[in-house]
Formats: sequence, C-alpha cells, structure tokens
Amino acid sequence: MTETATWQAWQDSWDRQQEWYMPDREERFRVMLDMVEALAGPEPAVLDLACGTGSITDRLLKRFPGARATGVDIDPALLTIARGHFAGNDRVELVTADLTDPGWTGALPHRAYDAVVTATALHWLDTEPLRVLYGQVRDVLRDGGVFLNADHMTDESAPRLNAAAQTLHAARQERARTAGALDWRDWWTEVAADPALAGPAERRFALLGDPRGPARPTPDRPTTTRWHLDALREQGFAEARQVWCSHCDALVAALR
Repeated sequence: MTETATWQAWQDSWDRQQEWYMPDREERFRVMLDMVEALAGPEPAVLDLACGTGSITDRLLKRFPGARATGVDIDPALLTIARGHFAGNDRVELVTADLTDPGWTGALPHRAYDAVVTATALHWLDTEPLRVLYGQVRDVLRDGGVFLNADHMTDESAPRLNAAAQTLHAARQERARTAGALDWRDWWTEVAADPALAGPAERRFALLGDPRGPARPTPDRPTTTRWHLDALREQGFAEARQVWCSHCDALVAALR
C-alpha cells in the first residue's frame, strides 16, 4: 500500500468510526456546506476548528474548487493523519494550537475568515472556556462571516421523543458492532498499533488522555441547543439559529 493510500485508509476509517455514532453525519456536513455557500460564496476562506483528521476540510475542498482552508487542532495523532492526507495540497494549512490557550488565534496564518466550521469537537470544552472561545471565533470572522458548529446538542422539551429515537439508535449501533464496526476505543487501539502513528498516539494519550482506558467522569458541560444559541448572541454574534438537527445532534449557525 502506498503512503497516500495509507492516509486515505485512515481518513476512511475515522469516518466509519464517527458514522457509528452519527449515521446522518454526511447530511449534517451537506447542510453545513450549504450554509457556507449561502453566506460566503463558492470560494471561501474557511477555518476548520478542532479539525481532527480534516473531515470537513476534505468535503469543503471537493465541493468548492476555489475554497481554501486552515485546520487547527491540538491532537498529534489526528493531525498526523490530516497532514498525510493533505500532503502537497496548497489549499490547506494545518496548525497545532490549544483552543483553551488565550493566544491560540495568534498561530493562525490569516487574520480573518469567511467561515469558521467545526463538528463533534467543542463538547470536550467546559462551559466557561467554550463561552470564551465563541467570542474569539467571532473576532476571527470578517463582517458578515458565519460560524457553524455541529455537535451533541439536545432539545429537552420532548423527552419521550428523544428516548424513543435513542432506543432505535442504540439498537442499530449494536447490530453494527456485531458486524464489526469500531467504536472510539477500538479505533484508538488500532491507531496505537500502527507504527506510523504509534508515536503521535502516545503523545496524544499523554496530552489529552488515553481513550482506551476507563471512561473518566466529566464536569458539567453545555448540552442543549438553547445554551449554545444564547452564548453565541452573548458573545456578540448578530444572529444565531439552529439550521439542522437529529434527536441528539444539532447544527447551529451564527452570523457576525
């Protein structure tokens, strides 16, 4: 297998693992990119926040041949896959930065972006750091720029509907696991076993924790769509609304 094929295989493996949790992930990306096009046009300069392996950037570049992207993340293993996957692509710049560092925006190669996008990433942040981050995101957007966050967000007004949908989703997950689907821990076990990724994986485990170990208790973090919309408005966005949702995830858009 060539090096290019190897990185593509890891990109595909990441996508399959994420789809086990979110079977409607591609629809979520489609709506996200629709909003980018609607508000930033077909040649946007985009910041992919907590980009991971570059899933959003990959789809952005394929859909918009004139788009350019900056991906920022702190995870050494995921960034290694992203750098391998996008090697030689002059439309992508990848940056290592900690989004909880007050000065992280100083690492960005550009001063303003047409759109900032992120997916299934910011739920790792505690309430106050996330609120601060929303203000920093506003500051790196041009006037009229759009921020799009797709993540685990719920509407608590309909608990029976939520429970029924979650029961169906859990049954589908179990069938997929029986057929060999990888979950989060299994995927990281395979990453750590790959000689090309073992070093970056160990650095990731030391920095962010080892996903293969027992789950650690997490502090109180925002879970509702309403919290995110209120926080975005509090941080100075002119408009904010939900533009897509499933029973457990939502995509919110905020306009500077």
